[in-house]
Amino acid sequence: MPGDDALYQATLSAVADAADHALTLWAGGDTRVRQWEKVPGHPVCEADLSVDALLRERLAAIDPQAGWLSEETADTVHRLDATRVWVVDPIDGTRDYLRGRPGWSVSVALVENGAVMLAILAAPARNELWVARRGEGATRNGLPLRAGSRDTLPGARVPADQLPRADRDLVAVDKPNSIALRMAMVAADEADLVATVRWGNEWDVAAAALIVQEAGGIVTDALGEPLGFNRPQPTAFGLLCAAPGIHAAAVERLAPRARDIVGQPES
Repeated sequence: MPGDDALYQATLSAVADAADHALTLWAGGDTRVRQWEKVPGHPVCEADLSVDALLRERLAAIDPQAGWLSEETADTVHRLDATRVWVVDPIDGTRDYLRGRPGWSVSVALVENGAVMLAILAAPARNELWVARRGEGATRNGLPLRAGSRDTLPGARVPADQLPRADRDLVAVDKPNSIALRMAMVAADEADLVATVRWGNEWDVAAAALIVQEAGGIVTDALGEPLGFNRPQPTAFGLLCAAPGIHAAAVERLAPRARDIVGQPES
């Protein structure tokens, strides 16, 4: 199915329409959509739900047999019986969206048997469309992407507002609120490393993971283990998204911190 060009074109059209809808509601940064918190510290707004509904309708029409996993839809076990699953974050980076900043995106991935086969990341406020198909490379606005060739961790570019004292040998660069866009920066050689040591959700990273991998980067959890998708509990502990030459060094630095957090002894 992911190799089917008709499916690809239809998905691209659906995501482009969803991104246009999100941009219209954003109104050039002057958004007035109703907003609230799902839980403390996790904002959501009417645009999240509206874009989610649009995508679910359009994507279900494209592949009616596929399951559904989205940040803004109650999860069910039915997706676990599906060979293919749409993994969606209707607005990744809601904080930037609500603040009128352009660092948000619409993220859609088609997962088959646990692997992302098709990924589309639309950032309409930045005039960016990122696309990857497994085995066929990744592009931004039609131009091929290639992750950087850095082979030493000190000096690596990290999208961050500020860096911990232990990582002051790294270089902070501009940080969009969307983690998918931060990962895509690695694919575009605009950053070298994105790392987290907290639990994250599949919908945050599924599309961007394939974009980075197809650009030659490496994406794992915080312990350096491969990511899988459409799991019964759709989360992973931490993220390491890096240029290939520094991923091993990043695991060596980050994994002990991750083990301390989860209480896992050194292997």
